[in-house]
Amino acid sequence: MKRIERENNGIIRPGQDLVVAGYAGLSGTLEIVQHKKKELYQWFSKDYVDRILELENNGPKPDLKIWEPFGATELEQAGKGGILKALWDLSGAYMTGIKFSLRRIPVRQETIEVCERYDLNPYRLFSARCLLFTADNGADLVAAMKEQQIHGAVIGKVTEGIGRIIDHGDGVGYLDRPTLDELYKVLD
Repeated sequence: MKRIERENNGIIRPGQDLVVAGYAGLSGTLEIVQHKKKELYQWFSKDYVDRILELENNGPKPDLKIWEPFGATELEQAGKGGILKALWDLSGAYMTGIKFSLRRIPVRQETIEVCERYDLNPYRLFSARCLLFTADNGADLVAAMKEQQIHGAVIGKVTEGIGRIIDHGDGVGYLDRPTLDELYKVLD
């Protein structure tokens, strides 16, 4: 595993929880709908498409200091390449393994439906305001986020070794190296 060049300011230890705050792919979904609104009216009702544009892309501020009192020990902002790139980058930066459940990653139904229309992977779609945290007790961190109306979920664990393992629900596999953000398949 090649080490990712970034400044490691936090702490990551095997056994810690992986927590996602915000929604994977929501930023990309909003951009697609803004640019392809008329096209999407062919598949979805106008009201539904317009309601997608009203969704708030709220997520925590990407500042570890704010979340440390609630148990966060490190964070990685998702952004371009989506939440799967953030998982890859964080584990690579600390040369540690991870195991997570794809089905536990928060994704809005609207994102799933837009991604199905354009044959996109929502987990590799632009995800600004979506953060990946490590925490000794992910449930405490998620509870603190809920108090601030931020959606969060524990999705997995930091593990020994360097394996990046995904539980797909119907089997397990390894996380693939990041690719170009899915947004570029639609907005060229």
